[in-house]
Amino acid sequence: MAEPVIVVESLRDWRAASPAARLVLADDYLADPVYADAGLHVINLCRSTRYQSLGYYCSLLAEARGQRVIPSVARLADLSRKLLYSSEIPAINEALAALDAGTWQALPEDCHIVLGRCRYPELERVARHVFEQFAVPLINLELRETAGSVRVGTVRTLSIRQLDGAEADFLAEAMNAYLARGWQQPGHRRHARFDVAMLVDPGDPQPPSNEAALAGFVAAGRELGLEVERITKRDLGRLAEFDALFIRETTRLNHHTYAFSRRAEQEGLVVIDDPISILRCTNKVYLAELLTRHNVAAPKAAIFGEHEIDRLPELLGFPMVLKAPEGAFSKGVFKAENMAELNDIAARLLEDSELALAQEFMPTEFDWRVGVLGGRALYVCQYMMAGGHWQVVDYNGADGISEGDSRTLDVADAPPEVVETAVTAAGLIGDGLYGVDIKQTADGLRVIEINDNPSIDAGIEDAVAGKALYRAVMAEFLRRLEARTQGVS
Repeated sequence: MAEPVIVVESLRDWRAASPAARLVLADDYLADPVYADAGLHVINLCRSTRYQSLGYYCSLLAEARGQRVIPSVARLADLSRKLLYSSEIPAINEALAALDAGTWQALPEDCHIVLGRCRYPELERVARHVFEQFAVPLINLELRETAGSVRVGTVRTLSIRQLDGAEADFLAEAMNAYLARGWQQPGHRRHARFDVAMLVDPGDPQPPSNEAALAGFVAAGRELGLEVERITKRDLGRLAEFDALFIRETTRLNHHTYAFSRRAEQEGLVVIDDPISILRCTNKVYLAELLTRHNVAAPKAAIFGEHEIDRLPELLGFPMVLKAPEGAFSKGVFKAENMAELNDIAARLLEDSELALAQEFMPTEFDWRVGVLGGRALYVCQYMMAGGHWQVVDYNGADGISEGDSRTLDVADAPPEVVETAVTAAGLIGDGLYGVDIKQTADGLRVIEINDNPSIDAGIEDAVAGKALYRAVMAEFLRRLEARTQGVS
């Protein structure tokens, strides 16, 4: 098990009972080779973490040594200027909005947040949210009354020397709780070469991977020396504990999945799905333009706003498919049979977005899905349309959600042009994990979508490769982690 250490500038700065981790002087941490071990977990409580201060260099060198550290240099940079962290403030204000006037009026202007906890019980939820957003051990949250409500003024790092006696004791209590919850792991972790966080949503009725598949990733990782731990949206503040993030939850922008991906990238973790892939894949308008620009065969499409609706029938004919910019698993996709339906569906789509996508309707018995990771095909499936429906998933069936059958092929047995088209299309997005949907028509192959976070379910996508599929995914994590450790891009 990697050892946690607490770095301070003077032992006198820690004014409470001894914590459940070793206190290390900053000068010793920077100079003594014994602290260069990549396995250390560093909690930096130096008096100052401003640019080029002693505390700043402790975080900087921890990252250079491949150690996990809070706060990271990226988060310190974010907190150095309000312009950089202002995008985080609305979410904090939303949490503050839950407080009634009598409660927030009794709070001090400056509230101290210690490892996600606060001495004011009313702010416990807010404190946890702030720590999840910034992953900085000591934070001062300035509260201001504006237009009859409480809002965030500034968010800045807090020096350990600014804590009074009672707060010093509270820090010790919070530290021990944090170490017990987040940093100490079961004994089987001690032999792991790297730790991978796998983000999941236990309550999702239609997750990208079912329970058996998630267990397959955990088992494959362990065989390769990777300890895979499931985390949920409540664990944003723990990302610095891990070497990699694997998102097995349906991704969206303006959603915690994107926040996790972005934060993990900032912390230097290996990330699948990376934020650029999420940005590109979740917007169907972007994908349509991308495929057109690179001459990848796709259904005839038109990006439209409210003033372009009337020209769509001439361009695409009826029926046509209308798509919301964001959507997954066939959600946000509709078929218009006539002008009345077109106007109705388009109006609904344009309520939430300035633009939407229209495509020619291409009925087929099945869609090809090729899973691609790092530029290599992992699996090939045929997804049949749901019974009596024109999509793979029917969300409005008589018995609720229904899905069509599937057939999985060995990659070597799949039509080479399907695999090649999928790999080429995925390469336009990046080198992450993608699911490329393709229709096979009389006029040739047509790329429908490129999905980040594609389905990998036990019994479907692994029907041919079995355990080898999970091992291939985790082996790619290992390859990237080893390359990062060796300084190879």
